Amino acid sequence: MNHTMEMRVIARIHSEFPGKFGIPRQSGLIDSLRATVVFEPAFRSPDALRGIEGYSHLWLIWQFSECVNEDGSWSPTVRPPRLGGNKRVGVFATRAPYRPNPIGLSSVKLEEVRLHTPDGPVLVVSGADLMDGTPIYDIKPYLAYVDSHPEATDGFALAQKEGVLTVDCPESLLSLLPEGRRQALLDVLAQDPRPQYQNDPDRMYQFEFAGVHVEFMVDGDVLMVKQIQSI
Repeated sequence: MNHTMEMRVIARIHSEFPGKFGIPRQSGLIDSLRATVVFEPAFRSPDALRGIEGYSHLWLIWQFSECVNEDGSWSPTVRPPRLGGNKRVGVFATRAPYRPNPIGLSSVKLEEVRLHTPDGPVLVVSGADLMDGTPIYDIKPYLAYVDSHPEATDGFALAQKEGVLTVDCPESLLSLLPEGRRQALLDVLAQDPRPQYQNDPDRMYQFEFAGVHVEFMVDGDVLMVKQIQSI
């Protein structure tokens, strides 16, 4: 029996996050975030998207491309940041990126279908939690009548409340971003991009977003943006 199979990258996503820091913890948390799905040359057929405009949401199946163990090793337990980074649970009870097969699953909203661009057909989506350049293996429609389970339990995922911070960002700094990306940055910061086990009010955090370098500090429930610079 063959225990391996080859999977082809059909597309890559282009998002505002060149690095892992700052990416929302789950898909669908930040509707103001926009990203584009650009297909690889072999899959740039408009026919492959025929009818997709009839769906409001899609599933993206993708690779944790920055979390691949080349030797194939894996651990049966991981330490989720949600639990402070010091408690181990089973890898299959988490959405941790380090897995036997580094595959991610995200639900995104389909905002626009552009069939004729210089890069072929392109999908514009919102709510993605993927780093720029992430390879996508497949795209499937989200079907609310079978995919939505309001009665579902969340295990330890909501053991700590998903906090929303008050963001203090001077307009003089925010104006360095294109107007269409300002609210998305504020929403990303409000979700508190810090690892959940870090809570030092004197620490300066930094990440890149939409072509700018952002520095901030957090004191209690207030996040203070200290610097925004073009890269």
